[in-house]
Parts: sequence; C-alpha cells; structure tokens
Amino acid sequence: MLDMTSMKKLRADCNPDAVEQCLFGIQRQESGALEEFYYRTSASVYGFALSVLKNAQDAEDIMHDFYVVVWSAAGKYCPGGKPMAWVLTITRNLCLQKLREYRKKSDIPQEDWENYIRDNGNMSAEDKMILAECLRNLTDEERRIVLLHTVSGFKHREIAKFLELPLSTVLSKHNRALKKLRKIYGGEQ
Repeated sequence: MLDMTSMKKLRADCNPDAVEQCLFGIQRQESGALEEFYYRTSASVYGFALSVLKNAQDAEDIMHDFYVVVWSAAGKYCPGGKPMAWVLTITRNLCLQKLREYRKKSDIPQEDWENYIRDNGNMSAEDKMILAECLRNLTDEERRIVLLHTVSGFKHREIAKFLELPLSTVLSKHNRALKKLRKIYGGEQ
C-alpha cells in the first residue's frame, strides 16, 4: 500500500507531449522511459482508480496492472495529442474489470481521500480544503467528476467520455456539486 511519503513523489506532470514521448520511448524499449511515464501519470492513474474502485489497495493493484498493460501495449498507441485519454481509458477498463470480478461496492475510507488530497502537491491549500469538503458531501459520481476535473485537469467532454456519460449529465452533476459546496460555504442564498 502506498504511504503518504510515496504519494508525495507521485507528482503529476501530464504534459501531453512529454507523456506521448514517454510512450514512444516505451515502444522503443528505451531505458528509463517507463519510469518517466510512471512519474508523469501515476497520480492521475491512482486518483482515477481510487475514485472508481473506492478502495486504496484495489487502486494500487490497478496501477500495477496498468503499467504492465502499457509496457506490452505501448505499440498500439496511436499518436493524436491525447495520451492521457488513452491512459485513463485503459485505467477505466481495468477498474471495470476488477469491479466485475469482485462485484463489490465498498465506501472509500474518509482518511484515504483526506490523505490523498492533503499530500497532492499539485493543488493549492484552498483547492485541498474544497476537495476534502466535496468528498464528505457529494455522491460517488459527483465526487468522481469533481476529482477528474479539479485534480487531473480534464475537460468535461473528456470526463464524459471516460465515464461513458452524456456531456450534459457530467455538466449538470458538476454544477450540482458546485451548488452543494456554495450552499455549505454560505455562498448561495
């Protein structure tokens, strides 16, 4: 299981060009390419897997499986400027496979989410505070959408594709989540 010290090392640098270059390096079996790819994608892969699976151990298992799949399937990646879409599609498919295998729906322990948010170096203190409150007050689907948008920086259209939801549903759930937060913070009458 990843401890918080390890999580601090998982700094996402999801620059599409850099991630794509790592994939090309993996295709050519260049030394260090998979390590660099891991450095750039692991926080997003772990966060997305955790939001789907609701279990830290399962999310770590998916991370392991994901990098094994990438090592063997990097040659199938088609360049197109959206390597993180490819990354999260593989992650989502692995998560769905795991859910089908175990048929489980457990809650994410609140301390897992709070630790993940607290130790994510890519967010400001204000973002961390807002996200921690989201996790306590949002539905699973709203939580997943907010985390993908806020932590990983994906556009609503991309999130709709990852979650296989209509764009209008993603937008309405995101707006509903923001309204809940405004109500909690007294920003809406």
